[in-house]
Amino acid sequence: MEEVKQLQKKFLEYITALLEEGILDAQFGQLQLLQDESNPDFVMEVVTLFFQDSERLLNDLSLALYQQNVDFKKVDAHVHQMKGSSSSIGARRIRNVCIHFRSLCSEQNVEKCLKCLEQVRQEYLLVKAKLESLLQLERQIAAAGGVIPLLTQFYEPNSNSTRYPT
Repeated sequence: MEEVKQLQKKFLEYITALLEEGILDAQFGQLQLLQDESNPDFVMEVVTLFFQDSERLLNDLSLALYQQNVDFKKVDAHVHQMKGSSSSIGARRIRNVCIHFRSLCSEQNVEKCLKCLEQVRQEYLLVKAKLESLLQLERQIAAAGGVIPLLTQFYEPNSNSTRYPT
């Protein structure tokens, strides 16, 4: 039982740090609220789909930006998908870079878009590593017979406790 408490504490500290660093936002908490006994792997499944989608989109963006004649509408459509996908899981920093990336698409500047693509890729790799660690903690808690704790201030924006960026 002590092991479960330690893992749960570590989980809460880790997710709090991800929120405070702006890596995740409250949307991730909404995903966690949808996970229950009938669908215990919901967050893991959604995050896995996000990883698959993001890797496909990053590849599509690279291919599109290295064409002889770049189709900026196509690039913008891929960035828009990436922005939506990252927003849906609460990957705040990726979403913010995608917002900037879309403005660069309207300028039709290949060099700036390539630099922004690299920034999106770096943010994605960071989020992927952090979420993989978080999911590993979830698996450890479940394997030890515990339940995934909810960070209440994460879900209650009007509480008197620490507020996290959305």
